[in-house]
Amino acid sequence: MSKQHTAQPLIGVAACVLAQRHDFHAAADPYVRAIALCGGVPVIVPSLGAALDAPALLDRLDGMLLTGSPTNVEPTRYGGAPARPETPLDARRDATTLGLARRAIEQGVPLLAICRGLQELNVALGGSLHQHVHEVEGRLDHRAPSDLPMARRYAAAHGVALTPGGALSALTGGATGGMVNSLHGQAIDRLAGTLTVEAVAADGTIEAVRVAEAPGFAIGVQWHPEWLLDDPLSGGVMRAFAGAAAHRAQARL
Repeated sequence: MSKQHTAQPLIGVAACVLAQRHDFHAAADPYVRAIALCGGVPVIVPSLGAALDAPALLDRLDGMLLTGSPTNVEPTRYGGAPARPETPLDARRDATTLGLARRAIEQGVPLLAICRGLQELNVALGGSLHQHVHEVEGRLDHRAPSDLPMARRYAAAHGVALTPGGALSALTGGATGGMVNSLHGQAIDRLAGTLTVEAVAADGTIEAVRVAEAPGFAIGVQWHPEWLLDDPLSGGVMRAFAGAAAHRAQARL
């Protein structure tokens, strides 16, 4: 008599390189904690660039999370103007995550891209970014004051309109909108041709996308759903991603 086995999905979590006395490959606690709360096992993926065998790694993972970061995508990656001197960058992360995003889509590995991750996804697929979206005429300031307590910085800050009939609307039972937090200075400028808009802010800023022809779950959001797991929209995104990863894990038993 055979036993039924349920595998916890292994979910890769993109790391930033923190330059201190030694360089550290690290991911913030809310990402790994949210994955664990959704039933997954987080696995930190170091930013090793070409030294990382992305196809082999993704063959062993059930999902891939591109996290947010204090750093911006290097503008040369999308033909943008040089970054301002004070702009924090992470070239080693760029060299890792852009390729990981493309390979995850190709291999059908469930992919969730958050904040910087959404920007990486757009750039990886041929799009471009506003480096300072608050300086674009008609756009709001989507940054959060740095002196606020963390819980307030990551609290819901503004509404988004969901695309009727889209994937995010379906996750929330057909809802037309939701509330999200907002902590970003960059935003999508030219949308990559393979991406479909799933949510927009009142000022027209693209807040969520889906890879239209991806064989698996492939969604990016500009906000931080890992902080809002009890919210129908953010919690729905995280649980749907974890569910897709669990399905892949079960299929590989």
